[in-house]
Amino acid sequence: MSSAAGLSNQSALTACDREPIHILGSIQPHGFLLAAQGPDLRIVQASANVPGRSGWTAADLPGQPLGAAFPELIEPVAAGLAAHPDRDGARYLRTLTLDTAAGRATYDLALHRSDGLTVLELEEVTDAAGMNASLDALHPRLTAFVEGLHGAGSVAELCRLLARDIRHITAFDRALVYRFDRDWNGTVVAEDGNGVLPSYLDLRFPASDIPAQARELYRRNRLRIIPDAGYTPVPIRPALTPASGRPLDLSQSILRSVSPVHVEYMRNMGTMASMSVSILVDGALWGLISCHNKTPRRVPLQARNACDFLTRIFALQLAAKERGAAAEQRLRLGAVGARLLAAMTEAGFPDGLVGNPDDVLALTGADGAAFVTEEQCHLVGRTPSEAEVRGLYGWLGAQGGSRDLFATEALGELYPPGQAFADRASGVLAVSISQTYASYLMWFRPEVVETVRWGGDPTKTATRDAGDGTVRLHPRRSFETWKETVAGRALPWSGPEADAAKDLRAAVLGIVLRRAEELAAMNEELRRSNKELEAFSYSVSHDLRAPFRHIVGYSELLRSREGDRLSEKGRRYVDTIIEAAFSAGTLVDNLLTFSQMGRNALNRVSGDMNLLVEEVRRKVMRDVPPERTIRWQVGSLGRIHGDPVMLRLVVENLLSNAVKYTRDRTEAVIEVGREPDQDGEAVFFVRDNGVGFDMAYVNKLFGVFQRLHRVEEFEGTGIGLANVRRIVERHGGRTWANGVLNEGATFHFTLPTRAETRHRG
Repeated sequence: MSSAAGLSNQSALTACDREPIHILGSIQPHGFLLAAQGPDLRIVQASANVPGRSGWTAADLPGQPLGAAFPELIEPVAAGLAAHPDRDGARYLRTLTLDTAAGRATYDLALHRSDGLTVLELEEVTDAAGMNASLDALHPRLTAFVEGLHGAGSVAELCRLLARDIRHITAFDRALVYRFDRDWNGTVVAEDGNGVLPSYLDLRFPASDIPAQARELYRRNRLRIIPDAGYTPVPIRPALTPASGRPLDLSQSILRSVSPVHVEYMRNMGTMASMSVSILVDGALWGLISCHNKTPRRVPLQARNACDFLTRIFALQLAAKERGAAAEQRLRLGAVGARLLAAMTEAGFPDGLVGNPDDVLALTGADGAAFVTEEQCHLVGRTPSEAEVRGLYGWLGAQGGSRDLFATEALGELYPPGQAFADRASGVLAVSISQTYASYLMWFRPEVVETVRWGGDPTKTATRDAGDGTVRLHPRRSFETWKETVAGRALPWSGPEADAAKDLRAAVLGIVLRRAEELAAMNEELRRSNKELEAFSYSVSHDLRAPFRHIVGYSELLRSREGDRLSEKGRRYVDTIIEAAFSAGTLVDNLLTFSQMGRNALNRVSGDMNLLVEEVRRKVMRDVPPERTIRWQVGSLGRIHGDPVMLRLVVENLLSNAVKYTRDRTEAVIEVGREPDQDGEAVFFVRDNGVGFDMAYVNKLFGVFQRLHRVEEFEGTGIGLANVRRIVERHGGRTWANGVLNEGATFHFTLPTRAETRHRG
């Protein structure tokens, strides 16, 4: 279709949707209409076919009180207004006989209110005797129908019963039960006919066949009849209501004329009479009963009312069955959700979900699922690839990550890249599981490729009328079956399935929020503990260090001043006291340094790692005896972003340990290098050929006061490597070690390569 044709079609469709079918200003000719206003019911408008009476004609009606023109109507109208003053919709009052200039005639009187007016419609009864006979036969039919509804096992069976009984009551050639989908396309789900008209069972009709304003009229006015599609409309006079200056609103009218497009549609369909009854479920338009006859046919009002009654009973039973099915599904999905909640309570989130893939899929009847955050992507079942899921994750976040639920059965129509994986995820149901960050649980359903049988080509063509040149959307001229293959659409998500997803979201948020509360309580406890540690550190600093200094000082005085009078054993005792007190003081200093390490703010700057290592190496070598041979191998270390004071302490601890644990080697070899970066991390190592360690004890290596060698062999307090790990982790890095006993050890640490990386703890 060309762009010009497309615009013409669109404008015609829009115009069709806007057609004022409720104010056409005319009625069908099988009755007449009076519109009265005020307490005296003064007639302000009337149809042009009002039968004349003795002394006046239809042209004399406007301005006359109803009682003067039709005194027979005053009593039933007054009773009707008193009984239901504010009731919406037309209601039958009674059948009565009027004397007219043409003779006596029987009418069914109905009343409704419109814009403050009382609108009376009198539909002529052509065969009163036959009507009474047919009404006598309705009661057993209605009773059998109600009993059949209660015994029906499915919605399809309910629809078949309704089509059969409606056609029996009305004697139309064909009765259809027509159900709307969510896009307002209609499908014939049940049919009963006598073979005069072709079958439309299982055919689909496009939404444009019944435009939006027509659907609204079907919702408000449940029953409509067109006895003869070849009728000549009867105008209402005057055309505008005097008080409002607007045409009379006929939305609730029984006799209302119909759009010329609809009449043309009926003729093209090969039907000259039709009747429709709206099926309303919880106030919403579920579908229609659509009856057709090849020749003109008028069904009496009472028979039509019986059809309306049947349809209401059907709608109640239908709603009960659908609610029952939904309740059963909710119970089943609720049990699945309860199992997942129990799993998450025990194993945490998301492990409780990932560990129960069958229940995750069963919760929404999906073929695949995914849990996606900025850092994680867990896939379950049949899903798009991780890259495709991440693309969808980014698109969902851009659409508004804060909304609770996203659901579609045709993802490719909303998200074009989704067309590439329609076979796995045409249907997507997603819930956001964070109130702050983009995190989603997603469920996927594959496309269901099906062949749809349309009642004619669903594409309507807008044509330009020869008369005035306007573009108009004409009704379809052919109703031959037209097949279309529909792809890219999955089975729709049901209400209970969407609710189950939302309930799971609430449960996850509850677990996460509860965890956040626990973390907040732990943080508060940690702050309290840190304050106690600061107080303890202060006490250690002032109360323990001084006594150790005194012990060392007085012991050295004793050795220097009284050493000559001490025995060899006594001098050895004094030396031991000095050494122990000095070690204890060093231990206190190291402990204070470790406790303060987590509180001091990081002062990150960019620096050359080779310069830092060289400074530390020179410092360490000052304390190395000249007779030792150490071969240093320092590679290219590059630049890093971190706190130079703290990183210097890391390097100093590692190099000092390497020097210490290689002192029994003839030639010590100490290597410092940088491995290829991994996932935004620079990986450094310090390797030596010293005494090494047993890997069975590697988990103790970085703990406080943990030593793998005796003090008699290698001096130390057991805090150095704990400081290394704490400093590296504060920078957002990791530490680990590998060793072989008597062959050497390698210590690794990583530092983020991005300046914006934040502390993980």
